[in-house]
Amino acid sequence: MSESNTLEKLIIPTFADVEVAHERIRTHIHLTPVLTSDYLNKLTGAQLYFKCENFQKAGAFKVRGASNAVFGLDESMASKGVATHSSGNHALSLSYAAGRRGIPVTVVMPRTAPEAKKAAVRGYGGTIVECEPSTRSREKTFARVVAQSGADFVHPYNDPRVIAGQATCSRELLEQVSGLDALIAPIGGGGMVSGTCLTVSSQAPDIRVYAAEPVNADDAARSFKAGHIIADDAPSTVADGLKVPLKDLTWHFVSNYVTDILTATEEEIIDAMQLIWQRMKIVIEPSSAVPLATIIKNRELFAGKRVGVILTGGNVDMDRLPWNN
Repeated sequence: MSESNTLEKLIIPTFADVEVAHERIRTHIHLTPVLTSDYLNKLTGAQLYFKCENFQKAGAFKVRGASNAVFGLDESMASKGVATHSSGNHALSLSYAAGRRGIPVTVVMPRTAPEAKKAAVRGYGGTIVECEPSTRSREKTFARVVAQSGADFVHPYNDPRVIAGQATCSRELLEQVSGLDALIAPIGGGGMVSGTCLTVSSQAPDIRVYAAEPVNADDAARSFKAGHIIADDAPSTVADGLKVPLKDLTWHFVSNYVTDILTATEEEIIDAMQLIWQRMKIVIEPSSAVPLATIIKNRELFAGKRVGVILTGGNVDMDRLPWNN
């Protein structure tokens, strides 16, 4: 499936697709835990429930969408393998899923992607083709790869199969924690946020959905305010998983169901990441810290509320911890 074909069809997944996805992938993923922190509750004035996708297979939520796409392929398509472009977590998640099914996978990655994520892709059997760290270079290189292999394109986020898979995270969270007032997740391309919107709009429409984004890569926030997609080509932020722009399918969910998109500075993101490492004793990557950073920054918005916080991943390059740079 080419990127242009995916965009032209714009198939909107439904909650029925989420239920099918959950059944399809449940033996390939973890039911991740929900953790709390008295310290962070006191700090924010809210009751925070952290859905820990940093404990997920391949270390990130993206294994949900990747597994749904891979295991939903018929045998004819699967035999040609899968391919994608990704800065890291989708790359290693697709490699994990393809390895479980025993099919080839090729990933176009920016040469600046964390070495830990490149190593994980190779460890799962993926083939990496490097590109320059820009959306334009990534998509141009990827087009060449697909033309050569005929592999099925599994977009990192602008794919109904991927969004339905990501939605299984919030589906689980609603079963694990009752009475939530709000849900917040990081936003880059919008796959997790779209999945969250899909679940919440169907199962608990009174819950407010917020997205959290770095100030240095705030194209989704600017898009939200402008009412149309604004795409930055190569933003620079410590939250390497949030550098990509919205696309038409994710924009559908963001523009129709998100309450607001909140932003945090690089310093605020790093401080929030340290807080979670220190107080909760768990490893998260910078992208995962952005929601807490925005909650701390906007205490009045969340005070007294029961808030689900999706910690999207824990794949960190231990040689490049942000507070050591």
